[in-house]
Amino acid sequence: MTTLQQPQHPVLGAVVAITASLDAVAEANPSFMATDQKATTLLEIARAKAQLAELELRVLAAAEDVAAESAARDVAAWLHHHTHQRPEALRADLRLAEALDRSYGLVAAAMRTGACNPVQAQVIVNALDDLPADLDPEIRIKAEEALVAYATQFDPTQLRRLGRRILDVIAPEIAEAEEAKRLAAEEAHARKKTRLAMRRLGDGTTRISAVVPDAAADRLATNLEAFASPRRDDGTRTETGDYLPYDRRLGRAFCQMLETLDPSQLPIHGGDATTVIVTIDLDQLRKEAGIAQIVGGSQITAAEARRLACTAGIVPAVLGGDSEVLDFGRKERFFTAAQRRALLLRSATCEAEGCDIPGTWAEAHHWIAWAQGGLTDIDNAALLCSHHHHRAHDSAYLHERLPDGAIRFTRRT
Repeated sequence: MTTLQQPQHPVLGAVVAITASLDAVAEANPSFMATDQKATTLLEIARAKAQLAELELRVLAAAEDVAAESAARDVAAWLHHHTHQRPEALRADLRLAEALDRSYGLVAAAMRTGACNPVQAQVIVNALDDLPADLDPEIRIKAEEALVAYATQFDPTQLRRLGRRILDVIAPEIAEAEEAKRLAAEEAHARKKTRLAMRRLGDGTTRISAVVPDAAADRLATNLEAFASPRRDDGTRTETGDYLPYDRRLGRAFCQMLETLDPSQLPIHGGDATTVIVTIDLDQLRKEAGIAQIVGGSQITAAEARRLACTAGIVPAVLGGDSEVLDFGRKERFFTAAQRRALLLRSATCEAEGCDIPGTWAEAHHWIAWAQGGLTDIDNAALLCSHHHHRAHDSAYLHERLPDGAIRFTRRT
């Protein structure tokens, strides 16, 4: 019996033709090409690489049966075994292939014409995946169209920035509210991830490792760069007169900052060595979902701005229409050392019900927010630990003062 041979699929035929063409120029020396031909060749190669990458992803997305044939975990594992490529890179390719096949046909089509390279495609997919899950499908399509168009003009780093702000371009009417939600989620995640560890290395040094919120990192960088500025001659140059590498200057700056802190100037609840200006529109300050900006640094939610406004050393610049400064806070607006001592006399611990964090570690909170006309006096003050201070500014919680003076927090239903 004669076995009928399956006709060659056009995709396989195209790949065989490509490899045959490459074999034909294996010995060709590009040194003898004219300059304009070299330039054109490099651009065409880049385009061909994008097209070939898309074809590979298209086949990957349809190759579950290849893995099943040999009981491989997935086609990425099968490829790793047969081609010895990095397994993590193959798994990333498979995830991208599945995303393009399942959801992002416009990105795949752009790769197919060579207008979008694989790295750009991954950035676009990540940006689209980060959009709110309940976003209108039409807006999601507009976002994909806009980012695919940007791929012809911007590199992956620029695309990543554009992707983060794509709603500002295609749906400005909802962008601010969605950005506020995203920032609130990021701030909650940052608080959960925040940590610092110190490990003595046994050679007179200690390794300090920390994960902190971006806003805190901005404050630290501002402090350190004041010490590490090349304009300062002390400790910023090597013995040969060259400037120290940036990371070494920051390391020395960190030590200098610790050595020059004046303990008598630190608040009794832990300290604040800098003045940070937070700008925010008055209307946004009063909203639950608004956005503020640390000058020269990161965006934060309005809730976080209201919380920071309770602590010394944070200067709120409240803006009206056309960015007119309506109120530029001064440190005298905040609770003084004498007021904090009075609060400690009233409660030796955080005033939240059942909390035993020492009051010396707590923060003075405006019961009626200063943005709503609350006064900076003892009757409008509550002594709260950092955890409960965050809850007081969290719209998910209600808080009330009980007859015995304790503050009870309850989650909104």
